Amino acid sequence: MAKVEDRTLREIMTKDVATVTLKDNVYEVACKMRDWNVGVIPVVDEKNDVIGVITDRDIVIRGLAEKHEGSTATEKVMTRDIILGQPGMTVDEAAKIMAQHQIRRLPVVEHGKLVGIVAIADMAVRQAHHDEASDAIQEISQPTSH
Repeated sequence: MAKVEDRTLREIMTKDVATVTLKDNVYEVACKMRDWNVGVIPVVDEKNDVIGVITDRDIVIRGLAEKHEGSTATEKVMTRDIILGQPGMTVDEAAKIMAQHQIRRLPVVEHGKLVGIVAIADMAVRQAHHDEASDAIQEISQPTSH
């Protein structure tokens, strides 16, 4: 068994990931989130390249709070400026990136194609690198100043 610090995202990431495209609307995304019991879904293009993510928070803040309807295009509420991980990254590297950017989930791509997603909770639950995951959760959970 590999040392904890040598574990990679490939070993802990969720490989079966729901995705949406720009053809989907916000209602369809919300239904997929419900059906998959997830709070984030990567947005991919026709080549399965990740072009963004849409979170339950995006739907509330950029969708409902701005009075958009369920038929609103995914493109109007999704987050485009995203951080991506690589399957060969160590859990420690990923945890540091996630803490630095205050993100809880990291889409994992290989040659631009989505191959999985990893969440801070995956790191903690699977004890891949508990200290870094705990530190990242603590940093991410800090309120931001406005």
